[in-house]
Amino acid sequence: MRISLKEKVGYGLGDMASSMFWKLFGTYLLFFYTDIMGLAASAVGTLFLVTRIWDTLFDPVVGVLADRTTSRYGRFRPYLLYLAIPFGLTGILTFTVPCLGPQGSLVYAYITYSLMMMVYSLINVPYASLLGVISDDARERNTLAAFRMAFAFIGSLVALALIEPLVHYFSGRSTEIAGWQRAVSAIALICVILFLTCFSWVKERVVPTPGVKPALKDDLKDLLANRPWWILLGAGIAALVFNSVRDGATIYYFKYFVGQSIAFETGSIHISWSTLYLITGQAANIIGVILAAAVGNKWGKKTIYLLAMLCAGLLSIFFYWLDKQQLVLIFVFQFLISVCAGIIFPLLWSMYADIADYSEWKNGRRATGLIFSSSSMSQKFGWTIGGALTGWLLGAFGFKANEAQEPGAMQGILYMMSFLPAAGAFISALLIAVYPLSENKIHTITSELQANRK
Repeated sequence: MRISLKEKVGYGLGDMASSMFWKLFGTYLLFFYTDIMGLAASAVGTLFLVTRIWDTLFDPVVGVLADRTTSRYGRFRPYLLYLAIPFGLTGILTFTVPCLGPQGSLVYAYITYSLMMMVYSLINVPYASLLGVISDDARERNTLAAFRMAFAFIGSLVALALIEPLVHYFSGRSTEIAGWQRAVSAIALICVILFLTCFSWVKERVVPTPGVKPALKDDLKDLLANRPWWILLGAGIAALVFNSVRDGATIYYFKYFVGQSIAFETGSIHISWSTLYLITGQAANIIGVILAAAVGNKWGKKTIYLLAMLCAGLLSIFFYWLDKQQLVLIFVFQFLISVCAGIIFPLLWSMYADIADYSEWKNGRRATGLIFSSSSMSQKFGWTIGGALTGWLLGAFGFKANEAQEPGAMQGILYMMSFLPAAGAFISALLIAVYPLSENKIHTITSELQANRK
């Protein structure tokens, strides 16, 4: 069945909402905690590790819960309706500075960030699972995944373009702390509207094989014995380490290494070089997403993913030798690396839908939510490792907020923009090289499942 353009756009709007906050977390939250809230970088690294590990383990719980949800809206759509507003409110609280002193602020950060990530799981795992039930056609799923990731990167771009000008605007009317809270409040409102629109425009069509009642023990047993799932889980974690380390280090790279803050300004609105760099990356991501469906359908998801990650890793290594005066080359490399990253993520999500089909084909049981929760789990675990590494390395190399950095700290920032993300890219490519589900295999599985469902 062909999916309408309106529904494809509606599905994309859901990840646009998720990605606006996800990009703020990955790019600005460490900076917010160290330079605005005044927390130590090493303490924030530990905070990210502790809270995200718990949240990562929470994702499969949400997947199991969603698989067993029954309502007039379906299994997964109700979560978009009921969690949209809590998602926005907890995001605002995360970027709020309490008057509690250093220790109290750290405790507050642990509580609000943990709560934010739990709400994120409760809305994002069911949202991701929709990809497996909107259509059972592999090519349509590739297209849906491309729409999803295109809108995700558009959301990230919008968040990056808005946040610093909004913070600057609201700070001028009050304080920088209030500026951050009000700026994030504006973005939160947009996210709530996008989630509700997604709920309204999409439909659930694919249902499990008739007569099969899911048992949690059997679902978990199937998942743990699913070799393609393990491979894709590891590849997804490595890819997110690649992305999160680069994003987390960007603000520090431009503030302390490049040393150029304002790229241009108009009246009370100014755009920094770091913002321009990140926006360039998001625009390049969108180009990669647009290419992903076409090249993935022609040459296969596995082949394209492998080539894109190898290119991203090599380009990241070369980034190390760029001088701070070579702004043009810095932006060119950011563009090329981000095109590669944009290509892989829609392919990754589409491959998770294939794994849900593979599990049903092999075991006679479908656990879409549980399998897609692993995609969210890999995403968060990758950001956990990357975020914790960023904070720990800054602390280990002697980083001191709002001061001139020692050579050791500067060297650490350069590593986080080059060799460390490159390692994540190469590990992801290596795992995909042994991924067993070819395009022909998926076609056979889909045909047999369609016959069984009839």
